[in-house]
Amino acid sequence: MITITKKAQEQVKAYFEGKDLQPVRIFVNQGCGGAQLAMALDTAKETDTVVTCDGIDYIMETSLLKEARPVEVDFAGTGFALKSSLELGGGCSSCGSGGSCCDS
Repeated sequence: MITITKKAQEQVKAYFEGKDLQPVRIFVNQGCGGAQLAMALDTAKETDTVVTCDGIDYIMETSLLKEARPVEVDFAGTGFALKSSLELGGGCSSCGSGGSCCDS
């Protein structure tokens, strides 16, 4: 299950004003702050689950969604906040967040 809050949907719709609609992918991004859910424009694949909210498609790899559900997309004033049942985090010890993502 993917839930898009009213505030988040308003922000996504505002982004697309005057632009062609594209699917919004929800995925795990690995950065210096550790793994976290993120969003980007993409196209749907056969392995994706598609949830349509007010005319906008949100897509997520089905296997990831099964692990992460429930997934909630919210807007928290300065940006999107994505929540799920996944235990994400970690990060580089050099930036003070623990972990070792800077090592190969």
